[in-house]
Amino acid sequence: MTSVTEAPKASFRLGMLIYDTRYRSMTIQVIALALLAAVLWWLGSNLSTNLAAKGKDINFSFLWNRAGYDIDQQLISYTNDDTHSRALFVGLLNTLVVAFVGCILATIIGVFAGVARLSKNWVVARLMTVYVEVFRNVPLLLWIILAFTVFSEVMPQISDFKITQAMIDSGTPPAASMLFDGTVALSNRGTNIPYPLLTRPLGGFEFLGIPFNFSFIAIVGVFVASIMASRALNHRAKVIQEATGVRPVTWWKNVGIIVLPVTALLLALGLHWDVPYFPTTETGATKGFNFVGGVNLAHNFTALVIALSLYTGSYIAEAVRAGIMAVSRGQSEAAAALGLRSGRIMSLVVLPQALRVIVPPLISQYLNLTKNTTLGMAIGYLDLKGTLGGITMNQTGRELECMVLMMMIYLIISLLISAGMNVYNASTKLKER
Repeated sequence: MTSVTEAPKASFRLGMLIYDTRYRSMTIQVIALALLAAVLWWLGSNLSTNLAAKGKDINFSFLWNRAGYDIDQQLISYTNDDTHSRALFVGLLNTLVVAFVGCILATIIGVFAGVARLSKNWVVARLMTVYVEVFRNVPLLLWIILAFTVFSEVMPQISDFKITQAMIDSGTPPAASMLFDGTVALSNRGTNIPYPLLTRPLGGFEFLGIPFNFSFIAIVGVFVASIMASRALNHRAKVIQEATGVRPVTWWKNVGIIVLPVTALLLALGLHWDVPYFPTTETGATKGFNFVGGVNLAHNFTALVIALSLYTGSYIAEAVRAGIMAVSRGQSEAAAALGLRSGRIMSLVVLPQALRVIVPPLISQYLNLTKNTTLGMAIGYLDLKGTLGGITMNQTGRELECMVLMMMIYLIISLLISAGMNVYNASTKLKER
């Protein structure tokens, strides 16, 4: 009788690192990692050598030096006596507010234009086609400059709002007047709008030059809690609907949950509005050279937001159109057979399924819009690129440090946007049962 024995295991040989498929991939990865490390070491060594030859070193202490320049558009208090780190934070907030408002407006415009391009109305469909093709095929910088020029040249001058004693005596009205019951003024210097103030604020503190406002944190916290409560209410309504076939009416409860807590908090904090106005004399004639009170939205901010929104919205419109066309026509026909109107079919049947196709390119457009805010320098809008990558870099001569900081900040912002949108994308994809 013969016995079966296991084959002896082959001993390891160096040639197996190349010819054995079990080790080849690992070998290639180790070699690639070593080459990358060597290239990074060479770049770092070359950088340090060249900096030493010019008498420079890598130092970020300039961030705590006096900035010495003004920033027109600012969400927090800032003067030219503040540090470069404060100017950096002001510029970062200017970038974020343009990106936030621009993404919202671009989404609204893109969804509307994408749906309208598929309209059965020939005029509407062709108008949206013209919008998409015109904005996609002209450089964004030209749209920004055009929008800024239009706002600066078309709007009335400040002197047009003034009322002289001679005009009062003759009963002549001013050439321009404020809008919305005298609360908003559009001029060639910007848009003056009311500014919210709190009589009983909660205070705050600063850490590393970054201000933390307890009132703002409380308002955001209450709003987020209201949204979560509204989602819980909708989930409960969905469970009841699946169990009984009847969905409870929740719209007025959602409105109350979202609006009432925030409104109560704002009233408790003493919310009131600082309305812009022109100082007047006892006879009613205006004096001074500009509006007092409120807040002035510079035209570079408005032009940048509008140009970014319209330009990015044209790309989002194509993504929306592609997503809608990816949904089977049978879905719309089945919904129509159940008696749903075309508008309800689009909002309840087509768009929810189209989101699986729309969201991935939408992430890219949000990232592009955020990075394209740097073009605001062309019209004097001081965002992160204008402050840290512009004036601060020119004043301090710290090109490397400023560029590294800007790259890191934009990278973090982009990763946060991608992470948030990927979470939403995961919630819209098909769930297997």
